[in-house]
Amino acid sequence: MTTDRAKDNHALDGAILRTFIKYLIPSLVGLIAMTSASLVDGIFIGNYVGVTALAAVNLIIPIMTLLFGIGMMVSIGSSVRGGKYLGKMDTSAASAIFSKALIFMVIYGVVVIALGLLFEAQLFAGLGASAELFPVMSAYYRTIMPFLLPQLIMILMYFFIRLDGLPNLASAALSVGAAVNIALDYLFIVVYGWGLTGAALATGLSEVVPLLVMLVYFLRPERTLHFSFRQNNWKELFEAAYNGISEFINEVSGAIIAFVFNWMLIQRAGVTGVAAITVVNYLLLIGFMMFFAISDCSHVMISQNFGAGNAERIRAFMRTAGGMVALFSLVFIAILMTASEPLIYLFVDERNSSETVSLALEFVTYVWPLFLFAGFNMLISGYLTALHLPFQSGLVALCRSLILPTGFLLLFYVLISDHRFVAAISVSEGFAFLLAIAFFLRHTPEKAVSDEPEFHKC
Repeated sequence: MTTDRAKDNHALDGAILRTFIKYLIPSLVGLIAMTSASLVDGIFIGNYVGVTALAAVNLIIPIMTLLFGIGMMVSIGSSVRGGKYLGKMDTSAASAIFSKALIFMVIYGVVVIALGLLFEAQLFAGLGASAELFPVMSAYYRTIMPFLLPQLIMILMYFFIRLDGLPNLASAALSVGAAVNIALDYLFIVVYGWGLTGAALATGLSEVVPLLVMLVYFLRPERTLHFSFRQNNWKELFEAAYNGISEFINEVSGAIIAFVFNWMLIQRAGVTGVAAITVVNYLLLIGFMMFFAISDCSHVMISQNFGAGNAERIRAFMRTAGGMVALFSLVFIAILMTASEPLIYLFVDERNSSETVSLALEFVTYVWPLFLFAGFNMLISGYLTALHLPFQSGLVALCRSLILPTGFLLLFYVLISDHRFVAAISVSEGFAFLLAIAFFLRHTPEKAVSDEPEFHKC
């Protein structure tokens, strides 16, 4: 076992709040930058291409989410295992899981891009899109798909660079990518008038740029992780990926729910309903990225302290993260309750989209309670993943993102004759919160450390 570190590990011995903030701020900056790029995409598409284009992009989301879900599962699962190794001071094992995950991601990306382009028409039909939407969807889909490979590699690098104590590099990479996306959106959509093709090209190129920035990591002499093609024990990668199954469930369930949701909305409110919920999703996106950033920081802290057997620090980091979630929840509820209308008008042309705006405002009144529970559910699911409890984490994720939303959507769709059935999403999140709290109380930091058979302090 390698027992030396090239640099101090603040996750294991730094002040709790200061260390958490040190990781949280770069994560928030990077993820908000990435999210703002998505929001700008929506603004340009809605204002310069039209609400039909917004609906077409929303219909494609389930495909991209499904493919990205496997990448997230491998990225988070392997980085959490790497964090446990770093907590045990075993840098060789941490480098090995990093190398295996990177090799897998390249192979996976090439395969799914080829299959996705080959079966494009069948995928569109399976999503319930009408034939007249195929050309609109295809303009975006064919352009964005090849860029899935750099996106997958970039997200893996993001998690491991942060794990290795270089959050500022990861944040800078995402921020540069967001700036590139905004500039290219304006150039390709407004100046050149390339429509959805331009939007997809801008988004794709903005994934390549942060990856190039992150590759600077391999030139940093102080890095702990090293890449090598020569690897064995590939079973470990799949075990690590299984530990990240909650992220896969979240992504895949999101794709399934989006499909069910879009189908229901098309039946009750047509393409206008799909466009309206797309706008609302843009409003929710920044809040959810905030929660993801907090959960992401918790992965880094908890996985390493779990490896080191520091139950007290795990609990302290969870208290800090929980306070952050509560604060951001209140902020975003206040924003949705007081400023929804001007925010919605950022995404649509006021002159031609009054029905879309009216529906979007109504949808906001049904979905804002999500922020009472979603952040805590994401935090606890991530906590369970960091403690190598994939079944419990996966069950929370499965219930909050698939079983409960599907059940309540079907129930509300039958009981309510119009589009108010969307309130089912908020109700399901509240029930999932009860399950998450139960698992947290059952698997406290002290119990998790005492139950860990491999625990020993290095």
